[in-house]
Amino acid sequence: MKKGMLILEDGTKYNALSFGHQKSTSGEIVFNTAMTGYTESLTDPSYNSQILVFTYPMIGNYGVPRIHKFYESNKIHVSGLVVTYYSNHPYHYSMSKSLSEWLCENRVPGLYNIDCRSIAKKLRNNGGSALGKIFIDDDISFYDPSKYNLASKVSIKEKITYGDGEYKIILVDFGLKNNIIRCLLKRNCTLIRVPWNYDFNKEKYDGLLLSNGPGNPTIYKKPIESIRIAMRREKPIFGICLGNQLLGIAAGGSTYRLLHAHRGHNQPVMSLDNGKSFVTSQNHGYVLDYSSSKGWRVFFKNLNDNTCEGIIHNNKPFFSVQFHPEASGGPTDTDFLFDMFIDII
Repeated sequence: MKKGMLILEDGTKYNALSFGHQKSTSGEIVFNTAMTGYTESLTDPSYNSQILVFTYPMIGNYGVPRIHKFYESNKIHVSGLVVTYYSNHPYHYSMSKSLSEWLCENRVPGLYNIDCRSIAKKLRNNGGSALGKIFIDDDISFYDPSKYNLASKVSIKEKITYGDGEYKIILVDFGLKNNIIRCLLKRNCTLIRVPWNYDFNKEKYDGLLLSNGPGNPTIYKKPIESIRIAMRREKPIFGICLGNQLLGIAAGGSTYRLLHAHRGHNQPVMSLDNGKSFVTSQNHGYVLDYSSSKGWRVFFKNLNDNTCEGIIHNNKPFFSVQFHPEASGGPTDTDFLFDMFIDII
């Protein structure tokens, strides 16, 4: 294997070996504490322009499945992958190729033979992320994705319709995970999936779902204004992850960057409506400050740091969550939120 190096913006260097595509890349370095589900994470559009570090020691041991229900989009979205141990001899009855082969097909470089938990500790004290680059063949500049509209890179370009159910749902794609589509189709819905900047207020619909996606939420000014207009119609609105942040901003709130980002499958949250606690899948570095949003209350809070994990309107059919009720990967404890969305239509 060829030698490589992970370089952080502050000058910290980690020597490593490379696998996957043999090229240098740069982006925001983030870490995920999940023990399984690397296929789902790598195809999650929310990781666009990020270099993903897994803290679980062995990655790649079950290869890449041929079953596409484990894919959250049609390609890998991370800019690079960093793991402690890479399994070069994977085995699983449903695998179609190795992780390294898949990275090569998607032109994504990887590094291994690094103490990823030491990287996580360093990142944890830096807001959970840092700019960095994977150096393999040639030096490149650092790249800060928070300055750019990443939804325009990962969203669909034309409207797509799925299903033929009773409830017509507009699904705004800011970087949509496929399992959100699966969860809604199981609930008798017709889905109209539209691009991130689509004027959905010209459509007739029963409910509006604002999807997850990458990037700094304050960049998406046009969708935020469209959401404000949609709220006047008082049709049900459900936001997930980035969609939660955009709904909160449209309602008069603001967002800020977390000191310790939430990325993993074991984040505990509690519903403030009934006091029940749930384990959730999360992937975000920004969080909502709803305090200036009149008529709203906190729906869920994080039990680790007490940050806002969801908001709900006191009188109107609007709610959103910061975590991923569709999971994939991770626990499905909060799958009932899709039922709640359908029930208020």
